[in-house]
Amino acid sequence: MASLKDNFDELMERVRVGRELSHASFEPIYYLIFPPREILEVKRSLPAWTAKLRMDGWDVHLFSMAAEIEAILSRAPLMKIWLAADAKAPLNWDKANQSLANAITNGSLKARFEAQLELLQNKKNAILLATDLEALHPYTRIGVLESQLYGKFFAPTVFLYPGERTGKTRLKFLGFYPEDGNYRSVHVGG
Repeated sequence: MASLKDNFDELMERVRVGRELSHASFEPIYYLIFPPREILEVKRSLPAWTAKLRMDGWDVHLFSMAAEIEAILSRAPLMKIWLAADAKAPLNWDKANQSLANAITNGSLKARFEAQLELLQNKKNAILLATDLEALHPYTRIGVLESQLYGKFFAPTVFLYPGERTGKTRLKFLGFYPEDGNYRSVHVGG
């Protein structure tokens, strides 16, 4: 079984080769798939990976799903209402999660990610690492965002994906969501 480091090195080789091929219909979307139990190891490895990429000539950009979701929710106009409702029924998780999911999936997260992609459109050697995908649970999955933004990935984008690969294009987010085969990306690991 390949190590996380080996999988990252293989993924970066595919990114480099994909960039040189430059197919007209090729979206430079890549997934580094790792078991959810390795989330902390990925977070520990990220500074070293970022430094290595920079030494290899990449202009590295990070997009933390956790930070973006926190920013969306902390500025949500309904925050006071959510807090009051939570105080009245603190164990009503389904209702709370649905309200939070609505705030995240109403286009806010997509708009933030799309803005980041647009910033990289004309940057030479730009690469985007999308981190903290586990923060999407239980609100949405990254495949939804990927499909909504298809055609807008101008720079190689690497999703650090905690889950399992169950086939060439089928993934199970966090290892327990139903498998999803709607990914149009290159997968390494898992």
